[in-house]
Amino acid sequence: MSADLSHVDTWLFDLDNTVYPIETQFMGRIEVKMTDFVARMTGLPREEARALQHQYFTEHGTTLSGLMINHGLEPKVFLDEVHDVSMDCLTPDPALRAAIAALPGRRLIFTNGSVGHAERVLTHLELRDLFSEIFAIETADYIPKPSLSTFDKITKLHAIDPPKSAFFEDSEKNLVPAARLGMTTILVGPYAKDSTSEHVHFRTNDLAEFLSSARLQGSPA
Repeated sequence: MSADLSHVDTWLFDLDNTVYPIETQFMGRIEVKMTDFVARMTGLPREEARALQHQYFTEHGTTLSGLMINHGLEPKVFLDEVHDVSMDCLTPDPALRAAIAALPGRRLIFTNGSVGHAERVLTHLELRDLFSEIFAIETADYIPKPSLSTFDKITKLHAIDPPKSAFFEDSEKNLVPAARLGMTTILVGPYAKDSTSEHVHFRTNDLAEFLSSARLQGSPA
C-alpha cells in the first residue's frame, strides 16, 4: 500500500545516501579522505585511524565532532578537505526530481555535512532549486544529528510543526528524535526493509517510487 502523507506540509531530507543511492559509493570516497585526515592529524597507522574515525562517529554522531571534542580541530579545515571529491559517480535522476517537485509545501535539506557540500551535490544532481533551505552542520553549531538540540533548532528556525512534517534518512538512529517530536519518519536505503525500530514509520529502497506513489495533500481520497 502507498504511504498516506496527506498531512505533511514540510519535507525534510537528509543528503548523503538519501537523495542519491548508497550504491554509488560516493560517501566511500569521503570516508577515505576522513581516514587520511585522522591518520595525519593523530599520527596513527591508517587502520588504527580508521578505527578511531568510526569510534568518533559512533560516540559523537560524526567523526568531525569527535575530532573537535578530543583534539580541538577547527572544523572548516576538515570539512573543506574531506568533501573535496569527484562526483562522477553521481547521476541526476529525472524520476526523483519529478517526485520531489510534486511534493506540496516546503522542502528542506537537513544534513550533517557542510553547506558547501550540500550545495555542490544538489547542484550536480539537478535538485538544488527544489529546496528552499539547507540546514547543515554549520547551522547546527557543529552539533550533529541525532542530537535533540539540533532537531529543536531546525524546528524553531524554520517554524516547523513536527506532526505536519516528514523526515527522510538513511540512518535509523537519526530518525529516533524525529519520531519522538512527532515527525513522520522514512528510512531510506537497501537495509531499510530489515528495520524493526518503532521510530521508523515507513521504509523504502526507492525514494522516487515511494514519493510518487504516496498519498499527498490534494490527492484523491
